[in-house]
Amino acid sequence: MRPWIEKHGVLVATATEGTAILGLGVLTSSGEVLLNYVSPDARFRGVSKGVAACLEVRARELGVRTVTLQSSTTAREFYVSAGYHGARPSTNALGITLCHPMAKHLV
Repeated sequence: MRPWIEKHGVLVATATEGTAILGLGVLTSSGEVLLNYVSPDARFRGVSKGVAACLEVRARELGVRTVTLQSSTTAREFYVSAGYHGARPSTNALGITLCHPMAKHLV
């Protein structure tokens, strides 16, 4: 992971409970969220919201004005509720949705 992290200039944010990692987020220095993962055991406990907030704080500190990400269909509503807006979903040649490009302008 270290070469990948160094290549992308990322910040890794974790949410823990005791020794268990509940969530993990990754943000590039250009403001792209590469990962916001929450353990199934921690769903609906605010972990993803907390990780996303930490990534946005770091983006502001880096001078990033817009955070971007590629959302899954499952996570799309979560990001909309967090203030992200999206463009037309990316699809493959068969018309299957691959991801939802989204962005949030930071103030």
